[in-house]
Amino acid sequence: MIRIAGVTIPEKKRSVIALMAITGIGLTTSKKILKQVNVSEDERLNKVPEDKIEKIRSLIEGKYKVEGDLRVEVANNIRRLKEIASFRGIRHTRNLPVRGQRTKTNARTKRGKKVTVGSGRKKASEKT
Repeated sequence: MIRIAGVTIPEKKRSVIALMAITGIGLTTSKKILKQVNVSEDERLNKVPEDKIEKIRSLIEGKYKVEGDLRVEVANNIRRLKEIASFRGIRHTRNLPVRGQRTKTNARTKRGKKVTVGSGRKKASEKT
């Protein structure tokens, strides 16, 4: 069982894919890390020697912002946008798409289930 930055890494997957289990490490970063440590992308992590895994671990923890630290930084960035009441901050507060997507149609993931709203006028039979 390999743990890096508090995450259990899947050993049976290719090393380039297995490192992507860590939040903050994507495909490009994973390839860079493996190139620096001189590990093949196709090699499974359970076949990699322990000293190279230790190098990967020290490289990730020393050079990259991952997992908890990254989540805290992103949350602080969003909180700052909300406090200064920027356009993006207001969109975050109102739970609407932030990056300019249309909302007349679509945006269901962000806005939730569709709710039909009436005209606000009562029907003729309800007046009497």
